[in-house]
Amino acid sequence: MAAASASFSTVNFHSLNTRKHSKFAISRKFSSTASANFTFRTFPGTLISPRSGRYESYLCSVSCVSIKNQSAPPVRTKNYEFSDGLAEVELRLPLEGRDVPCFRDIFVDVKESFLSIRLLAYGSSTPILETALYEKIKPSETIWYIDEDQLVVNLKKLDTDVKWPDIAETWESLKVGLMQLLKGTSIYVVGESTETNQQVARELAVGLGYTPLNTGELLETYAKKSIDSWLISEGLDAVAEAEAAVLQSLSSHIRTSVGTLGGLYGAALRPDKWRHLHAGFTIWVSESEATDETSAKEEAQRNVLDGIKGYAEADVIVKLSRWDPEYCQTIAQSCLSALKQLILSDKQLPGKKSLYIRLGCRGDWPNIKPPGWDPSGGQDVSSDA
Repeated sequence: MAAASASFSTVNFHSLNTRKHSKFAISRKFSSTASANFTFRTFPGTLISPRSGRYESYLCSVSCVSIKNQSAPPVRTKNYEFSDGLAEVELRLPLEGRDVPCFRDIFVDVKESFLSIRLLAYGSSTPILETALYEKIKPSETIWYIDEDQLVVNLKKLDTDVKWPDIAETWESLKVGLMQLLKGTSIYVVGESTETNQQVARELAVGLGYTPLNTGELLETYAKKSIDSWLISEGLDAVAEAEAAVLQSLSSHIRTSVGTLGGLYGAALRPDKWRHLHAGFTIWVSESEATDETSAKEEAQRNVLDGIKGYAEADVIVKLSRWDPEYCQTIAQSCLSALKQLILSDKQLPGKKSLYIRLGCRGDWPNIKPPGWDPSGGQDVSSDA
């Protein structure tokens, strides 16, 4: 399992699209945790918009999920006590029943986002607990000791404002943590596959206690005909326009997880249909041609840079090695992990989404204009009075 790392750098990417010469400059501080299932990266930065030519603030979280040759996801057994003391967290691990000759035989390795506890005895190294931490800590301030038959590990939080539901970042802890961080903001899952969008959105809804919705079912209920027959009779653009109208009606809703239409007839594919999608946190779930995490990350950056597909507007990008419904929860967990990193990088984001809705979803995300701004003319009408 990879340990966490941190670095600062500036990376310049030039579009491979010969019709434009946009540059995507990322000033990044990234951290990583890794497991057999997934890894994530978070990239805050500045984007020169291919459409407007202006600098726009940009914040995107990228998650890469590999499900190649995996057996069923492991069942996690919690065999410890955990408490959150605001500035620090404490782990109490029972040693009863373990053959621990001496406290010197216990090895505690702590990194910024990872904890490893091993028993070094009788010439062997036996793992007791190895886990990606829920959030970052200050490794140099870690204290551990043995209290009767328990190993106590005290970790200092890097961000004391973050409430830890558990010591580890798991599906269960992310569900609890994101319910607090999202503050009711809705989620929209977009991407090339309608099936993937709908199933991931449903899994997220179940985990977060949100209302699961999918635009395909809403459209079919309204039109009293299938999407396929609608496509045949009226064409791609008509379906995309109708879905955009549905998204407009959903934009004022809270605590919903919405699976959108994929493919050429989905509204999310069109950059000019994102006005109401920005009312919530958008997750682009996409299969990747990459063979490793690094190339998947680079692929995601190219997607954002090129800006050809509307999906590049998404707040979170999740790259899959392949889609498998059996691993839907693993993919949903990766979505929540990326959302957590995104919101923690700017804790005002849920409030900004709420403000964007209250001002009427005028299409000025993420640089929200003052009240009175006219989206049709791009001017503040109040200043002309």
